[in-house]
Amino acid sequence: MESVESMKIPAVKGTRDFYPEDMAVRNWIIDGWKRVSLRNGFEEYDGPIFEYLTMFQIKSGDEIVEQLFSLKDRGGRDLALRPEITPTLARMVNQRINSLPRPIKWFSVPRLFRAERPQKGRLREFFQWNIDIIGETNAFGKILADAEVIFTTVDYLRSVGLTDNDIKVKISSRELLSAYLKALGTSEEKLESIYAVLDKKAKLPPETFEALLKEQFPEPAGFKEMVNKVLEFMNVGSMKELEQFTKKHGLTMDSPYNDMDMLFYQLDNMGVGNFCKYEPGIVRGLAYYTGIVFEVHDIRGDLRAICGGGRYDNLLKNFGGPAIPATGMGMGDCVLEILLKEKVLLEKRVPKKQTDYFVASLGVGTAPGDNVHQRFAQRTGIAPSSMGAIEAVYRIIAELRLRGKSANFSYKMGTISSQLKQASEQNAKYCIIIGDEFKENKLAIKDMATGQQELIEVDKFFEKIRS
Repeated sequence: MESVESMKIPAVKGTRDFYPEDMAVRNWIIDGWKRVSLRNGFEEYDGPIFEYLTMFQIKSGDEIVEQLFSLKDRGGRDLALRPEITPTLARMVNQRINSLPRPIKWFSVPRLFRAERPQKGRLREFFQWNIDIIGETNAFGKILADAEVIFTTVDYLRSVGLTDNDIKVKISSRELLSAYLKALGTSEEKLESIYAVLDKKAKLPPETFEALLKEQFPEPAGFKEMVNKVLEFMNVGSMKELEQFTKKHGLTMDSPYNDMDMLFYQLDNMGVGNFCKYEPGIVRGLAYYTGIVFEVHDIRGDLRAICGGGRYDNLLKNFGGPAIPATGMGMGDCVLEILLKEKVLLEKRVPKKQTDYFVASLGVGTAPGDNVHQRFAQRTGIAPSSMGAIEAVYRIIAELRLRGKSANFSYKMGTISSQLKQASEQNAKYCIIIGDEFKENKLAIKDMATGQQELIEVDKFFEKIRS
């Protein structure tokens, strides 16, 4: 049996190692999320990486336990690594509900965990961008809040190079769907189970979906007609078609229809209407959604939803707080990164590593005369003059870094050509060459882009940097 010392232990399935090039992508995505959040007026928050297990059971039911990593602490309390941050948000807002100015516009970029079977675009560990607007009670203000969440989502996706030819925001309304189902005679108690089936429409073959839908209705005379009416509603493809559909069937759904109509008007007004479409098949499986719901999908439909969200006016109440309206969105990094790679947008937009200065030496320097350097030279065989050159490099490097510039050098020194090669590999803007002129307190500064080189006094060089 292989000894423990010689075993190569892989990363846990469903997790990722972030090598420097991967970290560059991750940071670029997360920095973009934060930048767009801030410019849209959101403030950042975060919470603990684990919470009481009951937090997630309140929001998603007992079945959530099988989908997350749970544990007991030393006191026997049931805890869980957070699979999402919305319950934490609800808890935090409820704790200070009377002192927080409204509307509350917060965002977060938590690291989340789900104990699920890893699939393309769905891992056990991931990062997620969350934006939420809480506390806007005015009817028109609520529509504007929904529109702002969708606008901010599109704002980010546009900023990374995606267009309306790449993605589409598919928008629906739980309230509108509820009004229609009730108009057909569906009871309030039956709605959630029907939502769960309707949410699977895009993921199932038509015949399988229809069979599941039939199971939701009793079988007296006319039940087939009811199923057909639900299917007809789910195939409506635009707000114009929806208007015609409601008139055709003599339906009264004024309030939810008008809210949806106004939402699309505002999205057009904000310049993102071309990204958006009405799609009744967007239901969102979670029970806590109460109004507008949406998902962003790639146009080809090859991937999972890039993000999803909607209105959840009862969540804070479910966590022991007051009934306060809220709307929000969550976007994971996994599907987003896959799409950006497929569109070759990461190569174009993720900045390459760049160093401001690379400091090279021709091996010229004043040999230090103290005992420390002499003893070190005797032990290592390094010539005292070389040590003096190395120390000159270190002094320049330290000064550059203290002045806020990124600076690097070669530990081996080597020939000037090998050092210039390293400078080029590190994408340095300038190479500072310490040569004979350094004895006269001068440096050679080489512009790596143009190849031009100039001599400048050390003091003037640093004064130039300071200015």
